[in-house]
Amino acid sequence: MIRLRRDVRAEFTGAVVDDDVLLRILDAAHRAPSVGNSMPWDFVVVREPATLRAFAEHVAEQRRAFHESLPAERAATFDPIKIEGIVESGTGIVVTHDQRRGGTHVLGRATVPETGIYSTILAIQNLWLAATAERVGVGWVSFYDTAFLTELMGIPEGVKPVAWLCVGPVREFQQVPDLERFGWRERRPLESALHWERFDNRD
Repeated sequence: MIRLRRDVRAEFTGAVVDDDVLLRILDAAHRAPSVGNSMPWDFVVVREPATLRAFAEHVAEQRRAFHESLPAERAATFDPIKIEGIVESGTGIVVTHDQRRGGTHVLGRATVPETGIYSTILAIQNLWLAATAERVGVGWVSFYDTAFLTELMGIPEGVKPVAWLCVGPVREFQQVPDLERFGWRERRPLESALHWERFDNRD
């Protein structure tokens, strides 16, 4: 599942994922490890077509702004890359993080407060792998303004949106990730990331 998992954009079938499958996927996400067992995440399931369209239009604006910021050669590489499948997937899951969850004294978070948000990211990874096992695609949309998504979802103060995930059945999983296929960036080999005993030692 780790090798098969892809950030899905163009392969959604247009069907809506069944509720029983969706709940299995969310159960897997909810079983992620979390610092101090704080479970700082929440999941907002979005299927209302008007909401999906509103978010898709916002993301399209952000995509245009990013495109305009690129040098011409990089913009040409970016042109064919689809960055979202918000409407096509039929289901969005907005994952949020609440750093206050678990109270003031969260075991394991005292010296590294970021372990809270790391926990929410682990829930997303669980969700993604569980979805892949169900032959359900996931696309992580990050071209958005946080304030816009907060208002759109009615997220209360103190709670941070971390991801909009497009979730839906797929025709196939691409063998090669889109960013590699379209020439945006190659996969970094393990050898270039591996160190022994100290960061400055690769022997």
